[in-house]
Amino acid sequence: MIRPELAEKLRPWAETGAALLATAFGLWVFSLGGWLFWPLGAGLAGASALWALDARRRMRFRHATLGPGVVELDEGAIRYMSPNPLLGGEIALRELNEIRLTRLSSRLHWRLKSADGQALLIPVDAAGAEDLAGAFSTLPGVEMGRLAAALGPESPTIQTVWTRPARTRLT
Repeated sequence: MIRPELAEKLRPWAETGAALLATAFGLWVFSLGGWLFWPLGAGLAGASALWALDARRRMRFRHATLGPGVVELDEGAIRYMSPNPLLGGEIALRELNEIRLTRLSSRLHWRLKSADGQALLIPVDAAGAEDLAGAFSTLPGVEMGRLAAALGPESPTIQTVWTRPARTRLT
């Protein structure tokens, strides 16, 4: 039996660990050799390694849900429901032009800006905010590594992490 404290610390690493085990299995299949096992093992190891990289990047988006409000993704729109009715709102992904990460009152917030200039502030640790990684990954030209690095403890106070490329910009 594993101690509950240790299990709680390892829980965020579960998906990454599973992906690394699948990578190791792919390498083992590759090591069996032959015309069948080489491509099968290489394909499995490559796909699993990409899965591990993606899982590691998405780990930064997961936080304890201590922030106010709830984030929902619904049919290509990001909806933030805040306890303060003046702070909530909705923005469609196709209208999104800029994503910034800002630190307000020692709490990180995503600042989403639409084509018409409206902005939506979403706390990084709001309930459901981990789903934003999947939504952001669909945007043209987004670098998920850059978004994940921006969530690090050494990140600047305000930083723009994505802007819509000029040829796909909505105006």
